[in-house]
Amino acid sequence: MTITRDEHDATTGDRNAGEPVSTLRESRVRSASRLLARNWTLVPAVGVFTLAVLWAIVPGAFTGFDPIAIDNGSKLLPPSAEHWFGTDLLGRDLYARTVYGARASLLGASMAVAVAVAVGSALGAVAGWFGGGTDSVIMRLIDVVLSIPGFLLAITIVVLYSATVGSAGLVPAAIAVGLTSAATFARLIRSEVLAVRTSNYVEAATTSGASTATTLRRHVVPNSLAPTVSLIALQLGIAIIWIASLSFLGLGAQPPDPEWGLLVSDGRKYIATRGWLTLYPALTIVAVVLSTNHISRHLVKRSER
Repeated sequence: MTITRDEHDATTGDRNAGEPVSTLRESRVRSASRLLARNWTLVPAVGVFTLAVLWAIVPGAFTGFDPIAIDNGSKLLPPSAEHWFGTDLLGRDLYARTVYGARASLLGASMAVAVAVAVGSALGAVAGWFGGGTDSVIMRLIDVVLSIPGFLLAITIVVLYSATVGSAGLVPAAIAVGLTSAATFARLIRSEVLAVRTSNYVEAATTSGASTATTLRRHVVPNSLAPTVSLIALQLGIAIIWIASLSFLGLGAQPPDPEWGLLVSDGRKYIATRGWLTLYPALTIVAVVLSTNHISRHLVKRSER
């Protein structure tokens, strides 16, 4: 069926009504090209982060080596056409371990951010909605948490957990990082809730008899989360560094599972003689964190327009 010019103008409501469809498409392509030209650095950032996500989802599509299999005949080989990043002390392909390590690193960081958003949103929503003494108590608690270096607090939580349970792991490390990051989200959500709670749709929900929990869950919190998108991207990069650092200290992922911080830790003894063991995992961490930071800055700029 052929769409006439009048039908197209009526359905799109575009301000360029009356122009042919092909002209509108060319205009959109030119607009997209100008946007890409103004933000060309965003392309490699998105590319690096997308590659890391693909590593985490389908690592087997990027390497044919087993990241855990030991090969005594290939110990500490330098980078080559067969082993792009070289091999470690046990003959394991370092590139394969870096690729497979993306799953643990990104999964741990994602879990940390999810915990931070969930806990921070709950605290911020309660503080902003009820106000008064509840707000004062929660915000003073948040101020105390923010006054303590976040990574030091995360280490303390993981150490206490390890002392109680007897072992550390990726999940406890992710939860610890998430709890220490929740205060930042709580302050942001509180400020948004203070603005949202006086809106018409919240007042309509309240007067219609909706409970406080329902109003917060269906109206207040969802409409307060939009400004957190850029913060989530930024916090994801921070969480990657913290998760890797905890694994480097032996408080996160445990051998023989590959994880970026653990790979750097495994190669630190040979940093003077076989630098590739730490160089490539470290460069991977730096590249992914820089890409998430750049994406976060772009989202901030878009939200300010």
